[in-house]
Amino acid sequence: MADNESIHRRRKLVSSLMTALTLLCAVFAIVILLIILSYIAVQGLSSISLQFLIDTPKPVGEGGGIGNAILGSFLMTALACLIGLPIGIGAGVYLAEFGDNWFAKTVRFLADTLIGIPSIIVGIFIYTLVVLPMGRQSGLAGGLALAIIMIPIVARTTEEMIRLVPHSMREGALALGAPQWRVTLDIVMPAASTGIATGAMLAIARISGETAPLLFTALNSRFYNYFMDQPMASLTVQIFNYATGPFDVEHKMAWAATLILVGLILLINILVRYLTRRKF
Repeated sequence: MADNESIHRRRKLVSSLMTALTLLCAVFAIVILLIILSYIAVQGLSSISLQFLIDTPKPVGEGGGIGNAILGSFLMTALACLIGLPIGIGAGVYLAEFGDNWFAKTVRFLADTLIGIPSIIVGIFIYTLVVLPMGRQSGLAGGLALAIIMIPIVARTTEEMIRLVPHSMREGALALGAPQWRVTLDIVMPAASTGIATGAMLAIARISGETAPLLFTALNSRFYNYFMDQPMASLTVQIFNYATGPFDVEHKMAWAATLILVGLILLINILVRYLTRRKF
């Protein structure tokens, strides 16, 4: 009896210790995030104004802003989502529902490999495949590069989220005579929608911060550009240009643009959470 009580106390002690350690790790991660966000806010708030948000880059001392870069990032990210989300979600559904054959295992391995490939390699690939035949950088090439980065992330996240759906839900629908495609579309996908949306948001956040592939594909532009076949500005490249400039005013504008980028990603996160919230 004494041995059982000793074992019970030891287990409670280990459990409490592990809970405290996980809590400490969570607090540490949150504190680091808050420190980074606070530092960006302190450095960038002073340079943010309406003129900064709508103006285009100008020579040092004449003001300037990031309006064209915001538009360019939005257009290229939208193009990447139009291409990457349907393909990524479709691939994830296939891997989760029919992924026990050699072809699916190959696709899964390639997706994992693509996730780990440096984004600059994707930029060089699109540069060779699209930019050189066109004879110039363009928003189209930038959007394609971002889509390639997005697809494997969305595919693997979608697969994992769908695999979390209980098999009893599938079996109940199949027992009622529903075909497999109907079960996947009307039962499995809605049940996994929150996780899929979270994965999509993570992919969007990832491509929103990419700079290297856009230097090869979209390059940059100092003007507003609505045409996808022309060089196009982006927030990340604009931040890079400001941050590497020799003047303090450019560095302040880089911090302000960084704050805007972080704020846009946070807004996307909040919007996705709101739209995919569960109602009970």
